[in-house]
Amino acid sequence: MTATLTETIKKAPAMKKPALPAIALKPAAFVRWAFPPVLGMALFILAWAMLSQFRHELPGPLSTWHSAVELFSDPFYNNGPNDQGIGWNILNSLGRVGLGFGLAALIGIPLGFLIGRVKFLGDMFAPVISLLRPVSPLAWLPIGLLVFQSANPASIWVIFISSIWPIILNTAAGVSQVPQDYLNVARVLRLSEWKVFTKILFPASLPFLLTGIRLSIGVAWLVIVAAEMLTGGVGIGFWVWDEWNNLNVEHIIIAIFVVGIVGLLLEQMLIQIANRFSYDN
Repeated sequence: MTATLTETIKKAPAMKKPALPAIALKPAAFVRWAFPPVLGMALFILAWAMLSQFRHELPGPLSTWHSAVELFSDPFYNNGPNDQGIGWNILNSLGRVGLGFGLAALIGIPLGFLIGRVKFLGDMFAPVISLLRPVSPLAWLPIGLLVFQSANPASIWVIFISSIWPIILNTAAGVSQVPQDYLNVARVLRLSEWKVFTKILFPASLPFLLTGIRLSIGVAWLVIVAAEMLTGGVGIGFWVWDEWNNLNVEHIIIAIFVVGIVGLLLEQMLIQIANRFSYDN
């Protein structure tokens, strides 16, 4: 029996090792993938260093790096409402963006479905959207201050009114491009409007909806910095303005990189979600 067991083990197929990504197995492919972005960043840092040599008021990359290391060594200190670490400022800005964007999605998604589904509503809202969509986000700030009588809800209002348009337009576009044959079949089968929405409209328009959400969150993150500069309080925008008043240019440059990195992470997260629901995958 021992011999039989030994033969069985020998004949059994060997367990396959987990396959590594192709780019990890081919150094040349990895170099081709990594070289362009690394070269781009190197040229950017070189141009920045050269510019700082001609304009001594502009901190160079090395001094900015040392300042960033010191700044992020304690990002969550709290010495009062006007002296808090950069971590608290980022979290406060993200909280405002989350509230404003959440309200925009809560209202914009159903409204987009209605506009795309009902032609009368689309024709009715078309001039209103065309009129209000190009308005600069900061133009809405005085209205928010007048209505809410407070800076924090006024900032959230600016984010909401600025980020709602991509959601409405992309959702409506997705619904309007659902093939008419699908709707004809639903009519023949006498499906309820809820069934039409859950089985046809929502799945078909989901890629458009996710694109609108991705564009909307990008707009929201752009707007919050400018809004906080004007309204004050705790937030990355107010922190930039406060550092400018203190003539701390290194911290302003750090804030620019922080805003860019956070915006990039938000966008990449939404792109991954959109790819997850893409019909092409």
